[in-house]
Amino acid sequence: MAFDPEKDKVLKKWKCEDTGLVVSINQYADGQPKLQIGPRILKKQDGSDRAPIKAGRLTIEDLLWFYEIIDEVKDELTRLVQPE
Repeated sequence: MAFDPEKDKVLKKWKCEDTGLVVSINQYADGQPKLQIGPRILKKQDGSDRAPIKAGRLTIEDLLWFYEIIDEVKDELTRLVQPE
């Protein structure tokens, strides 16, 4: 079965304004929701968004931001995941 972008859903998304790192909860078709770290969306000098790039290695700023939101992310993912 080929990947169908119509079946790929972003259920919740967080973005670090300082580093551009995006953390999201995604679901493909009827599969379990899962956490995705990345991409990174940086700003151009004119303030508009550049094309997304891989998150790559996380900086201390990324880690501290993720640490701040981790409980909210965990609660949201727990709410969305159906018990097996």
